[in-house]
Amino acid sequence: MGLFGGKKQVNLVGLDIGSSSVKAVELKKTKDGFELLSVGLEPLSPETVVDGAIIDALSVSAAIDRIYAGQKVKNKNVATSVSGHSVIIKKINLPMLEEDELYDQVYADAGQYIPFDIADVSLDYQVLEPSPAGDTQEVLLVAVKRDKINNYQSALIGRTLAMVDVDAFALQNTYETNYQPNPDETAALLNIGASVMNINIVRGGVPLFTRDVSVGGNQYTDALQKELELTFEDAENLKRGQALAGISDEQKAAVLRSVSEILVLEIQKTFDFFRATAGAAAIGHIYAAGGAARTPGLLDMLKEEFQMPVDELDPFRRVTYNPAKFSDEYVKEIAPRLAVCVGLGLRSFDEA
Repeated sequence: MGLFGGKKQVNLVGLDIGSSSVKAVELKKTKDGFELLSVGLEPLSPETVVDGAIIDALSVSAAIDRIYAGQKVKNKNVATSVSGHSVIIKKINLPMLEEDELYDQVYADAGQYIPFDIADVSLDYQVLEPSPAGDTQEVLLVAVKRDKINNYQSALIGRTLAMVDVDAFALQNTYETNYQPNPDETAALLNIGASVMNINIVRGGVPLFTRDVSVGGNQYTDALQKELELTFEDAENLKRGQALAGISDEQKAAVLRSVSEILVLEIQKTFDFFRATAGAAAIGHIYAAGGAARTPGLLDMLKEEFQMPVDELDPFRRVTYNPAKFSDEYVKEIAPRLAVCVGLGLRSFDEA
């Protein structure tokens, strides 16, 4: 489901601009699947991107430049994605219409579903599935504030913003491509970033419920800093599994567990709301991605709480790469942080 992009097929560099780093992926299609052409990750200083808004566009642009230079990327067409309060996702039911009539109907009705001035947003939609009776169809309506898109455009100096997607749908694209789920298989996809957790509950290839929650890896760092009186750097290193003199494993685990409980509670609230409103099949599997997905103890806590299989989502399950160019160790190390980025890169191969 690509949004706000033209129908013309172009090869795209997937560019995920997060609050802690910029990630880029370029893919090519092969007879067996997909191959990784280039991949890069550049950290961003705190306060560069805050609450999904780019505060320092020049720093972000410089990080993108470093990835392009380091990977010798020539392609200037990029796909990026957004999430948060500037993004509205609604499911609406409309009569069965021809494509041009449906377009007019969506744009005529959109104003009643969007809490922003319709002139201030970019709109797109996707037909999901017809009703059992065949007289109506479910349509996914997505609106993004234009100033949000302009904010991201400001960091793409010298490059073309060919497509804007939504983080949750880019994550879903990675999942569908790599796991090829059965049409009746319901799974929860979590992208646990530094400051936001995207939750997308999907059945096969259909998004059932999406939610963005303002919790993530930064909460772990903040808690370690405060509870154990550490610097930001030491807290980050401790969170990522490094040992620190004077801090026991038990001390670290207790702090991490307290934050993981907050994340689990938000996931539980989301699942409860989904069950109460969607009346759909039970969730059978959780896939977790994002930098914070590897926080020690988190996936085990999810398994224990929800009593279902929980796995780290592998964005390279059906993506090959040249081990002479990209070491297995490096790809495995950064893989969880690239789930959205790979989904964006895969937009190059969407059916027009």
